[in-house]
Amino acid sequence: QVQLVESGGGLVQAGGSLRLSCAASGRTSSIDAVGWFRQAPGKEREFVSAIRRNGIITYYNDSVKGRFTISRDNAKNAVYMQMISLNPEDTAVYYCAASSTLSWPPKLYDYWGQGTQVTVSS
Repeated sequence: QVQLVESGGGLVQAGGSLRLSCAASGRTSSIDAVGWFRQAPGKEREFVSAIRRNGIITYYNDSVKGRFTISRDNAKNAVYMQMISLNPEDTAVYYCAASSTLSWPPKLYDYWGQGTQVTVSS
C-alpha cells in the first residue's frame, strides 16, 4: 500500500502563486507516475499534470501549461506542483495520485490522497 498526503493549499489572490506538495509513504518503490488532479464544485475531476519516476517526463493539461510545473524528489518520496499566475478558474480541491502502471500517460491511478483546497479570489 501507498499513502499520499497533500499540503500547500490555501487562499490566494488572482495572479498569485502556490506550491503544492504530495508526500508518499509505504511501498513507494511500486510507484511509477504521480499525478495531480483537481475537482471544482459541481464539476468532474480533471487531470492537471503528471510526472514519471525519472522526474524528467512530464505531462500537462493544456489549461495549466506554462503556469504549473510538476517536479519530484524521489529521495524524499515527494512530488511538488508549483502554480503561478493563478486565476479563479483554478479554484478546486487538488488531489495527488500515484500509479504503479508503466503506461504513459497512466490510465489508472492506484492510490489517492485526501486532497488540499486551493481557492483563488478575484
